[in-house]
Amino acid sequence: MFNKVMKLALGIAIPALLFAGTASAEIRAHTLKFAAANNKGHPQVTGMEKFAEIVKEKSGGKIDVRLFPGGVLGGDVQTVSALQGGVVEMLVLNAGILASNVKDFGAVDLPFLFNSGEEADKVMDGPFGKSLTDKLPATGLVGLAYWELGFRNLTNNRHPVAKLEDIKGLKIRTLQSPIPIELFNSLGANAVPLPYTELYTALETGTVDGQENPFANIINAKFYEVQKYLTVTRHQYNPQIVLISKKFWDGLNDEEKAVLQSAAVEARDFQRKVSREADAKALEEIKSTGMQVTELSPEETQKLRDAVKPLIDKFSANIGADTVSLLFKELDAVRKQ
Repeated sequence: MFNKVMKLALGIAIPALLFAGTASAEIRAHTLKFAAANNKGHPQVTGMEKFAEIVKEKSGGKIDVRLFPGGVLGGDVQTVSALQGGVVEMLVLNAGILASNVKDFGAVDLPFLFNSGEEADKVMDGPFGKSLTDKLPATGLVGLAYWELGFRNLTNNRHPVAKLEDIKGLKIRTLQSPIPIELFNSLGANAVPLPYTELYTALETGTVDGQENPFANIINAKFYEVQKYLTVTRHQYNPQIVLISKKFWDGLNDEEKAVLQSAAVEARDFQRKVSREADAKALEEIKSTGMQVTELSPEETQKLRDAVKPLIDKFSANIGADTVSLLFKELDAVRKQ
């Protein structure tokens, strides 16, 4: 019998009867802890809420997804370990953070990679994204779907950043991942990797001068309270990945796996839409808080791109030639459509 989960992964329709309001007799009662670093109201958490709602409906109420946003179960790196140990069942986080588990995931952190969210969707939902998730089970993790955090932009509390030289010397908090760290060091900043859960305090106390995140995060985490200047750099796009503990996954039957897999994909489409709407709205909200917003000129953006080119060459070798080659092959195919 062809595995239902594989059919989902290949885009083959599964009879609607499986997901009717009443649960299949094969679906058993389960309770899952689903963690995230962002707070309630963030598009990441809105996606989690949608996922829990869909799972409840598809399982006839037998699978209960309990949400733990706001980093209450720990930072992303810590929670990945909890998934591997089977202590926490699910997590959504920036896909690039998994580079410490599977080096190929570093590819999604390459700067100035995608021109739009829609372009990223096609690449991450296609052969390239699958090539990454295929490597996860060996590390005790299973990837269900790619969601979105969005394009990252720079804020700081010292002075406006309108050109490359303005970044020099700023202490910038980055993700706990090699490429973001070297990205900001290569731009002249002093990169300080910290868990997201510690970031507001680090900004408030001056431990770091600035940070870089999508607009929605700046609003959701209230970074505008402790930051004066925003520069629209769009230097990096963050796909997120919905993970489930392999220990937990291996204990599920095909019906239960199909419910969770399909719910993650269905919630993905909703979450991306919410994320993009929130991103556009958040920039206006940021301006209304009194933060000074600077748009880089095309010439200055090109200077940033030129400054990080050596980084792309260096990390492409670390990530793996086959992975990087597939990424740019898929990206090229998407742009020719």
